Amino acid sequence: MNRMEKITFKISGMDCAEETAVLKREIGPLVGGEQYLDFDILNGKMIIQSDFFPINQEQIIKAVNRTGMKATPWLEFCSIQTCPVEAGFWQKRGRAAMCMTSAALLIAGFISQSIYTGSIIMALSGDSPEGLIAVTLYFFGALAGAWFIAPKAWFSLRKFRPDMNLLMTVAAIGAMILGEWFEAATVTFLFSLALLLESWSVSRARNAISALIGLSPIVARVICPHDGDIEEKPVNEVTVGSIVVVRPGEKIPLDGIIVKGGSSINQAPITGESSPVSKNIGDEVFAGTLNNEGAFEFKVTKPANDTTLARIIHMVEEAQSRRAPTEQWVQKFALYYTPIMFGLAIFTAIFHPLVFNGDWVGWFYKSLVI
Repeated sequence: MNRMEKITFKISGMDCAEETAVLKREIGPLVGGEQYLDFDILNGKMIIQSDFFPINQEQIIKAVNRTGMKATPWLEFCSIQTCPVEAGFWQKRGRAAMCMTSAALLIAGFISQSIYTGSIIMALSGDSPEGLIAVTLYFFGALAGAWFIAPKAWFSLRKFRPDMNLLMTVAAIGAMILGEWFEAATVTFLFSLALLLESWSVSRARNAISALIGLSPIVARVICPHDGDIEEKPVNEVTVGSIVVVRPGEKIPLDGIIVKGGSSINQAPITGESSPVSKNIGDEVFAGTLNNEGAFEFKVTKPANDTTLARIIHMVEEAQSRRAPTEQWVQKFALYYTPIMFGLAIFTAIFHPLVFNGDWVGWFYKSLVI
């Protein structure tokens, strides 16, 4: 019987199901198939569990880096404490910093153009000269906006799989070729803003999950069955059937059934009930809920990874990695539609100028519109 090998990676830049589809195509062949890959978008986690052959971590990391994302071996305590993988400013704030830089340079370029032309109205018309300073500001604004987009566009081009990153990059470069520097900077800024909002929404969900994880204590007071002494143990080490003591004002560390004492418990984090619920011998208690008054003892009925709170967290994480039927249909549609439209744009740019001696600039502009 083959032994399953499991390796987990932290993936920086994975914020939606589109990135997971790219990773499946790139990493799947290296581990024996896409079925051996699992993703947790909220925590930016890629899990590989395969018996294909010994998994080469360096090969996986290089393959992920080629997609424009970054892979780092996962440290399991990241889910409980501060993860050193995410500790850097650039990992946390790099996307926002480049987006704001792009916005600032875009505004500065527009102000410079307005001063150069002597009128804001003329600067907005699109036909006015921009000036060297404005062009420079627009160029670096576009560069800042495309900072996190260009690597993915390059990967898409090398793999001959056109995606929205490549289309946006081509549109921005085309605008620069036509001398429309303001449009180029605007397109990249708006696209980077959209990606920032997407990343922000995932971050909000990630923080919500972290808050749920924080509801449950990481240690429990367990009564030793041999001498009756109370000892503190990490919840992951507490076995089913153990007797745990909970004092007034403490959170309940695990699911169980009260065997001694009683109290009123605030179950709002789990059930949403606004009022505390009275609990006595034989009643069930849940991990993450708050003991209000009396002390009691309960018998553990579920391990730490199978509590009601743990299952809620798991379902939320799993839901983020799944796609609705409409999303699945759109992905299949885009798989054919995007390359077709990209090919049509190229055809539009070269066919009329070559065959009918048309205006290259005019037809190039029309191809960008397509």
